[in-house]
Amino acid sequence: MLALSFGGDGVEIKRSVPRLADVARLAGVSPITASRVVRGEGPIAQATRQRVLDAVQQLGYVPNRAAGALASSSSKLIGVLIPSLTNIVFPDVLRGINVALAASGYQALVGVTEYDPRIEQEIVASLLAWNPEALILTGFDHTDATRRMLDNHKVRIAELMEIDETPIDVAVGLSHPKAGLEIGRHLIAKGYRKFGYVGHDWRADRRSRLRYDGLRAALADHGLGIVAEHYSEGPSSIQKGRQSLASLLEQGRELDVVVFSNDDMAVGGYLHCVAAGLAVRDDLALFGFNGLEIGEALPHALSTIYSDRFRIGKIAAEKLLEQKSRPAEQTIIDIGFVLREGQTA
Repeated sequence: MLALSFGGDGVEIKRSVPRLADVARLAGVSPITASRVVRGEGPIAQATRQRVLDAVQQLGYVPNRAAGALASSSSKLIGVLIPSLTNIVFPDVLRGINVALAASGYQALVGVTEYDPRIEQEIVASLLAWNPEALILTGFDHTDATRRMLDNHKVRIAELMEIDETPIDVAVGLSHPKAGLEIGRHLIAKGYRKFGYVGHDWRADRRSRLRYDGLRAALADHGLGIVAEHYSEGPSSIQKGRQSLASLLEQGRELDVVVFSNDDMAVGGYLHCVAAGLAVRDDLALFGFNGLEIGEALPHALSTIYSDRFRIGKIAAEKLLEQKSRPAEQTIIDIGFVLREGQTA
């Protein structure tokens, strides 16, 4: 919602938080009816209910369920949204956040989005209703409705894991296109020319797509391309990496190195090589991303890019605690990455 403020320098346009009355007005219903729809109470005609719900989404309205208990104080909550609990990357992020919050008096309230922006939208609405001090989100992919809610409520926001777009407030992470470029340049310098790629669903992890684009850019700079590719649906896993490398090699294309979307997939590729009697690096080189401990524990340490997920979480939480109000200028914090040469490429 917009409000006009008249000062010595002219007219200033300010954005105000949408109220239930605004929802009722837009939906063409009484405030009582709008309230009943929002609270999920009483019999309401489906058409009326839908008009109210559409107005809620259009305005980015969030009911303040904490209004009574928390009207004069902070909720002392930091909302944290991560895409997965099965991917070991994100427990590392949570550890960093927990360390930063340990002595602050704030508590993390965690939601899992399953890489689905629509689920993120629902969780954001629920969290904002409890008046959190800040929200920590993963990446830059948000629905329009989520962006409106975040813009309207002006809580501190940290977006983690990537830095290649303009954040809402604070971004903490690394450049995934640059990581892909570094992988390509390193492998080309090692003498590899026949590249394969194994990935998982880019709808589940667009950051792997950004690394892929960087890799292809590095290859193109040397007149090279990716000879063969294979993708599995859904999130990554060791088993999918093993199956995907087997499928890739069944294409019969001559390869000397395969780049994987992440270490989970690359470890699976390593296991396929062992089962198939392929000498890792001599017969086929492998390269991952993330720098997971399991990759270091292989008989041949996995060649990979290491990203410090713990630092990402810790720095993000510390940054949000520095100042309660959202600054006028966005902040981007690049924690960088480290290429670990390993023994597989």
